Amino acid sequence: MKNDNLIIRSTTIVGVRVKGKVAVAGDGQVTLGDMAMKQKAVKVRKFDSPKGGVVGGFAGAAADALTLFERFEQKLDEYEGDLKRSVVEMAKDWRTDKILRHLEALLLVMDKRNSFIIAGDGNVIEPDGPIVAIGSGGGFAQAAATAFHQSGKFSVKQIVEKSLKITADLCIYTNDSITVLELK
Repeated sequence: MKNDNLIIRSTTIVGVRVKGKVAVAGDGQVTLGDMAMKQKAVKVRKFDSPKGGVVGGFAGAAADALTLFERFEQKLDEYEGDLKRSVVEMAKDWRTDKILRHLEALLLVMDKRNSFIIAGDGNVIEPDGPIVAIGSGGGFAQAAATAFHQSGKFSVKQIVEKSLKITADLCIYTNDSITVLELK
């Protein structure tokens, strides 16, 4: 996101779903311009749902993402935990609401069956595979998670942790202060 001459860099969020288990992890770095302003931000969250829970993470402007998380939680409650319906309705609101349209963030949300990315322009992306990543280091994290997943040797929690540690070594906008949330 660009604000005059300051560029706020995102973060890295990675999610993995394997055999009914889900883990989402995010790093803790907040960067403003060329400075790391915070090292231990929490950018992942668990949402209670009548259908078994949802985990999510955000990349982009923190205040914007927290607003979107709040709206998403309202949709999840309104549609009784139906993740797909909640995401679609959230995206509709995002596109039509004058305030939401100007928020600059990405949301990644997952349950035991589905994964979605809700983009800053209100688009919804449903990735094909069991691994999803967003943010500055998303490509690094997705590549590492794919390799760990293919090995068949690691739990979903280990996959997201190890992937973010590798990403922190490569991406200057990602650190190794990692928060992991799981659905079992």
